[in-house]
Amino acid sequence: QVQLVESGGGLVQAGGSLRLACRASGNTFRINAMGWYRQAPGKQRELVALITVGGNINYADSVKGRFTISRDGAKNTVYLQMNSLRAEDTAVYYCNTNTLKATYWGQGTQVTVSS
Repeated sequence: QVQLVESGGGLVQAGGSLRLACRASGNTFRINAMGWYRQAPGKQRELVALITVGGNINYADSVKGRFTISRDGAKNTVYLQMNSLRAEDTAVYYCNTNTLKATYWGQGTQVTVSS
């Protein structure tokens, strides 16, 4: 089993920045990738950014150039640095990780960007 805990959400003005963190615990040695998803009201949950154990990174087109995902393997923590935030980025952000056998989700952290 893997447990995920997110932190760093909050309220920020458009153009500002936030840094999200997600710490994994449990059988973390079985994790092959960690990522961030978000879900805005009335919309599907969508991939924001993903990083694999091997260091490969993928971003959604809507955040590319503004967001940066990184991982501290020793701390089993993944970060999402969000710059130049827009009102459209307002959503609940969820940490996600995969093992060979299961998918795990954090509880979510609210990010609200004011105009």
